[in-house]
Amino acid sequence: MKWIEFFCSRAVTLCFLGIGFLVFSILFLTAGGNLSLYLVCASSFWILVFAWLFFTWLTANSRLKRLEKLIEQMDRPYLLGELLPPPTTVTERGYFEIMKAISHSAIGLTEQASSDKEDYMDYVESWIHEIKTPLTTCSLILENGSSPEKLRQELKQAENLTDTILYYARLRSAEKDIAISSFNLSEAADEAIQSQMSLLIAARISIEQQGSLSVFSDKKAVVFILKQLLINCAKYCPHSHLIIKCSQRTLSVSDNGPGIPDYELPRVTERGFTGKNGRTSPTSTGMGLYIVSELCKKLGIKLQIDSMEGVGTSISLSFPDDAKQTITKL
Repeated sequence: MKWIEFFCSRAVTLCFLGIGFLVFSILFLTAGGNLSLYLVCASSFWILVFAWLFFTWLTANSRLKRLEKLIEQMDRPYLLGELLPPPTTVTERGYFEIMKAISHSAIGLTEQASSDKEDYMDYVESWIHEIKTPLTTCSLILENGSSPEKLRQELKQAENLTDTILYYARLRSAEKDIAISSFNLSEAADEAIQSQMSLLIAARISIEQQGSLSVFSDKKAVVFILKQLLINCAKYCPHSHLIIKCSQRTLSVSDNGPGIPDYELPRVTERGFTGKNGRTSPTSTGMGLYIVSELCKKLGIKLQIDSMEGVGTSISLSFPDDAKQTITKL
């Protein structure tokens, strides 16, 4: 710490000391005090002031150098708030508490970012292994001249996996990709069904559509959400009957498949959760409903999942009333 900086930090105190000494000098001399005694008092006063300044500067400079050395030795400087020496003054105590709060916040954000990065890398690694299966199957089909329909199914599976990881990667900046417009939910459902037709046929799933409804949202994202629900149905509910119904600003997708156990229902939208049904499928990643849930939050869509084991599952998407309300929720 430089002397000039230190003196500037003590400028107010020195001003008050100077004013006090001036007042004392005037009163002492006008009262006819002894000049020799005055000089002794004045000398003692200023010696004490400069001694106070010198030792205060030494202490502050020593503490500062210890902190600088501590920072140099740390590979994560944001942890400094956890290692600060105990405060010695009321002012330092205030700064100490602020630094601790900032440090705790930085640690929390860093740990969350690290956790998110690890989760992302784990999913990417899982996705790489996952996509090898349809690609390898496609190669075998081409080599053996198998059914073109089987080839289309494997290519569709690879396309679905690619769409999933793209939307997962965009979740943190989804607002930049959102384009709100008015569209008909039945048309969005038709697009999703046509996209997954080969998988639905292979799983022998019949579909019944009811009603028509216009909403304000991101059509591309809604179609992706519906695709994920159809993919899950094909994966976990083969030979089932699917009803897609539009009414009262809500789109529901209901099946008569195996259903979800009550104890698993609160967790089905957690990242990486596969559950009882997922363990029966080697291609289950536990990411589909997680991404659906996160996209619904971004779009202001209320997601509700109802299920009864052995009876079936119903997933409802409730849309905001108008474009203004949708944009406000983004």
